[in-house]
Amino acid sequence: MVRAGKTEITADLLINQDWCKGCGICIAFCPKEALFLDSKGKVEKNIDKCTYCGICETLCPDFALTVVKRRLSADGGDKASFDARQ
Repeated sequence: MVRAGKTEITADLLINQDWCKGCGICIAFCPKEALFLDSKGKVEKNIDKCTYCGICETLCPDFALTVVKRRLSADGGDKASFDARQ
């Protein structure tokens, strides 16, 4: 018998500061106003506001943003995914 374990989904928004040009497209389209420019003109995130929707990743012309979602199951399994639509 296979028992279905409880699955928890966690996520993170990874920002490649070297690739970010500070264009502000991601900031303009963020529905939760979770992104801002730091003192160097690079994008940063407010983790308390970000819902990891993936809009910023989709619209970034420099591919500087990546939403990573991870499924953690009760049986100890761990699956990482780079698809924000999950």
